[in-house]
This record gives sequence, structure tokens and C-alpha cells, in this order.
Amino acid sequence: MKLTANIIGSGFSSLAASCYLAKAGYEVTIFEKNDTIGGRARQLVKEGFTFDIGPTWYWMPDVFERFFSDFNKSPQDYYTLEKLNPAYSVYFGKDDFIKIEDTLEKIAVAFEKEETGSSKKLKKFIKQAESNYDIAIKDLVYNPGVSPLELVTPATVKKLNQFFSNIKKDVRREFKNQRLVKILEFPVLFLGAKPSDTPSFYSFMNYADFGLGTFHPKNGMYQVILAIENLAKELGVTIKTNTPIEKIIVKNGKYKGIVSRGETYASDIIVSGADYHHTESLLEKPHRQYSENYWNKKTFAPSSLLFYVGFDKKLKNVDHHTLFFDVDFDMHAEAIYDTPQWPENPLFYASFPSKTDTNSAPEGKEAGIFLIPLAPGLNDTPELREIYFNKIMHRFESLTSQNIKKHIIFKESFCVNDFINDYNSYKGNAYGMANTLTQTAFLRPKLKSKKVKNLFFTGQLTVPGPGVPPSLISGKLAADLVTKYHH
Repeated sequence: MKLTANIIGSGFSSLAASCYLAKAGYEVTIFEKNDTIGGRARQLVKEGFTFDIGPTWYWMPDVFERFFSDFNKSPQDYYTLEKLNPAYSVYFGKDDFIKIEDTLEKIAVAFEKEETGSSKKLKKFIKQAESNYDIAIKDLVYNPGVSPLELVTPATVKKLNQFFSNIKKDVRREFKNQRLVKILEFPVLFLGAKPSDTPSFYSFMNYADFGLGTFHPKNGMYQVILAIENLAKELGVTIKTNTPIEKIIVKNGKYKGIVSRGETYASDIIVSGADYHHTESLLEKPHRQYSENYWNKKTFAPSSLLFYVGFDKKLKNVDHHTLFFDVDFDMHAEAIYDTPQWPENPLFYASFPSKTDTNSAPEGKEAGIFLIPLAPGLNDTPELREIYFNKIMHRFESLTSQNIKKHIIFKESFCVNDFINDYNSYKGNAYGMANTLTQTAFLRPKLKSKKVKNLFFTGQLTVPGPGVPPSLISGKLAADLVTKYHH
């Protein structure tokens, strides 16, 4: 008899776990509450436009390669990758921007123009970041976060000081030019905390940015979801959509089955890639590991207000990825992390996939995705969304010197309430739980339940943390723990 595994959710971590478990010989079924798979990485298709609803950045291509190679495949078997040049551009004022190109050499030239002597410092900084990347991504993050000793290796002992300093200090020690500082502090925002709360060791994100570069899968990030779905099906995984889970059944401290729409699905083990806090709410109180108080005290990564906009013309003076840093970075960060509120003047990010990908918009038109990072748990109303849309559009027009408002065919929005409704996301967070010093590795919620036998977790709220590559790794770690547990 094959052992059976039920998996809740079909985001990157759940899909990855399903592949590893199927390969290890389990009979695997995925249960997805929505009518399409992909978790946060879904797609919006409207009037000939295609948008990635969730992640739009393809970083750390080596992690995707490593994932597929575990199944003797490669990403190229499923989708086409293009390296973006420029990777992105950053606006600081009207017609005033810096382009981040596709090699460290070119980026160093751009830095030198801004601050004399900075190119040499940059190369040194990125070298250190690369060494951290080699330790972290090739080694450390593939640990299950079970014991503090996982972090203690000959390589990390040498870098111990980097766990007690932070990105903000490191960057500002070397670079005086505020524009360069902002660019170097930007990648850690993907980890969900302020640069001043992110350990120096996480500078490996800067290596991912400048050293490895930014890619785009043809037809968008959703192609990666479809690729892993194909792989899962080749491995025999069954996927059920429109099956929300209402309850996890536990008898004598052991997981027995899940209930969806009144029907019970038994299995030998369960892995939940759904929101961790939500998953625990499907258990009776005595079986939950973490109290409401525990979750409330944690630093959650931001939520976001997103707009998906169809334009009836091509836009100028923007790149595929464009960041708008023309306002005070620290004030916005305060509104997210220190005194959670709607920011007065938000930084925002815009993505125009149709700059690279002709399939994402009809000919002569442009698809635009706009994102404002927000504190999780904010009051989210249609009126507020509208106010913020107008705020950023006004700035966008002025910074890029063009009129676009009257060229909008449609816009759709997505915010805190949608993250809660669509993904059962705790306080409507967008990226899981932040990677701060006290929320790193073994200090994060565990992959394996301490209270219920045969119950495992995967995804952004557990190990290793926020982002698409870490989610793939999380799926592997959860599957590894399951197979160890049974052998």
C-alpha cells in the first residue's frame, strides 16, 4: 500500500512539496480553495491583457534550476527565460532616474557616476554578498529550521558578526550618496522588514540583484506555476480546485483527515501550504502550537495595494520594472512597521510586462501593474484604494512626463481584504513573515507540528521565509521531513 498525503493549497511551496512527495512514492492529492491553482501567483486575464496577480520578479534562477534538476528536468523544458536589460530603473525625481543594467560592470559604472569611488566599494560589497549567497542559498536554507545548530557551520562562524549588524548600517558605512543607499537597501524589502532590522548576512539579496540579475519567464510568472503543475501531474499528483478545507481532524493527537464541503478525505499525512495561522485555526484549540498572542507579536511582511491597469497606448520613459523612490523612504517604512497606517506619500513599484512580452497586452497597448507596500491589517475600503490610485498616477505622470490617466481602458485592484478572502492571509499580509534576527531559521514557526503527529507545514510563514525561491525550498524541506519521519 502506498502512503497517502493530502496537501492544502497550491502555491509554490505546496506544488513543490507535492512533487517531492510523489517522487518519494506517496500518493498525493492537492486541495485548492480557489478555482485556479498557484496561490498568490495567479493570473488576471482581461480584454486581451494578461497580468501576474502576485509575484512579478524572477530572481535566483539557480534555485529554480536546482528544483527542476531534482526531477532530472530543467526550467527550459517548460518555459523560456529572458534576462532583462535593464533589470529595472529607479526614479528619484522628474526625468531623474538610475538604470540598473544586466551586469555588475555596467552597474558599477552607473554607481561611479553618482559617487566617485563607489564602484570599487560596490564590487567589494557584492563580493561579500556573493560569499553569503553561496553559504545561504547553496547550503543554509536547505536546512529544516529544527535546531539552532543548523546555522553553526565553519563558514557561518566566520560571519557571526553579520548576524548582529544590519543592512542599513553596512550600506551607509560604505556609501554616502542617498540614491545609491536606497538602491542597495531595496532588495531586502523582499524579505519583509526594514533594512535596520535585517541582519547583514541577508546582503545575499544584493548579490541576487546585481550578481545574478533579473529574469522574465515568457508569458509571465504564471508559467512557472504551470510548469510545476505539469511536473506534479507527470509524477501522478491529483489536484482538486474549489475545495476549501473547513477542518483538520485529529484523533488521539494524530492527524486523520480533512473536511471539505462536508466530505472527509483521509490520508496518512498532511502538509499545509495555506497560511500557517489559518491552518492552525482549522484545528481544535488544544492542537494549536501558537496562540493568537504569538502571531500578534510577530513582525509580518507588508501587505500591498495592487492595481492591474490596461492602457490604450504604449507608455514612454519606463522599463519593465520601474521603482518610484521620489519620496521619503523612512517615512513610508515607519507607516508600515512602526506605526501601522496608510502612508502619506508612498513609494511604489510599477511593472510593465508588455515591454518585454508582446503576449501580455494587445498590439499598441500596455499592461501596467502598480504596487504600494502597506502595513498588514489596515482598514481597506474602495474609497481609500481610489485615493491612492490617484496619488500614484499623479506622481507617475509628472515623473515620467506623460499623460496616461485618460488612456486607461480599465483597472482592477487587490488589497488587504482580498489577501484575506482569497488566501486566508493573516492580517492580509502579502509576503508572509519577515526575516528579522529573531525570526530567522529555527526561530520561525516549525515545519512539523509539535502537537499533532503527521501534520506538516510549508510556505512563507515557516522556513526559510518570504519569496518565490524560498517557497520552492520550503516545499522540499517539508517533504524531506515527511519522508524522514516515515523511514
